[in-house]
Amino acid sequence: LSPDEDGICSGRYFSESGLVGLLEQAAELLSTGGLYETVNEVYKIVIPILEAHRDFRKLTLTHSKLQKAFDSIINKVLLRQGTASKTYCWDNSVSFQGFYGQCFGEDAVEVIKDSAPVDKRKLDPNKAYIQITFVEPYFDEYEMKDRVTYFEKNFNLCRFMYTTPFTMDGRPRGELSEQYKRNTILTTMHAFPYIKTRINVIQKEEFILTPIEVAIEDMRKKTQELTAATNQEPPDAKMLQMVLQGSVGATVNQGPLEVAQVFLAEIPADPKLYRHHNKLRLCFKEFIMR
Repeated sequence: LSPDEDGICSGRYFSESGLVGLLEQAAELLSTGGLYETVNEVYKIVIPILEAHRDFRKLTLTHSKLQKAFDSIINKVLLRQGTASKTYCWDNSVSFQGFYGQCFGEDAVEVIKDSAPVDKRKLDPNKAYIQITFVEPYFDEYEMKDRVTYFEKNFNLCRFMYTTPFTMDGRPRGELSEQYKRNTILTTMHAFPYIKTRINVIQKEEFILTPIEVAIEDMRKKTQELTAATNQEPPDAKMLQMVLQGSVGATVNQGPLEVAQVFLAEIPADPKLYRHHNKLRLCFKEFIMR
């Protein structure tokens, strides 16, 4: 920067070629990091500049790098169909406990492993507590139309959901007819992945599902699993068998058969309940079709 002259930028990056150089460097680093989909986004900015300068040599190089990135995406999709990458709660639990155990002493750190609300008055003020629970990305229905690929469903995320099962008498689990569920949606300050691995939560929403709504959600999930297993390319017989056993096995407790017997045996007189009853019937129709 040139502070003496107002509005004059003389640094080597404050030029078109400087910008292109930085973007090319970014694309290389993203490619090394395996974020091939973002390489395309970066080159979308570079290509019009190179075209304006008729720099065909650099355009050739850029397009060959794009071809490599797209080939890597195709290979990654095929590889992903066999394996899924996740961070497990147990891994985090062990690393957090170890790290904070060193900071405060092993006996002074306790991990709360369920997602139930914590009554802070019941906690020991001389201890450090860490609550860990499993979350999954949360999308509104309209977002799902744009988030089709694995990358789109796992990149640029700032809303996450975790569920807490409960019954009215205080037990976490009960019979189908008494099983409620609390869905908690957390919104983070920035989207993941981010420069930092931990981001502050800026908003928390909660909504409670009644037993029949829990059944509707479970049936939708089972239908999605069946759809994914039957549409998988190349077909995976083991996965399909596993999903089918979990879906229609007569020995499965609280499976679709029991859901139908509990919630669909009688048509409810209450119009509010009838709406859910009808939704569940439609879920079964879709499920049987799959």
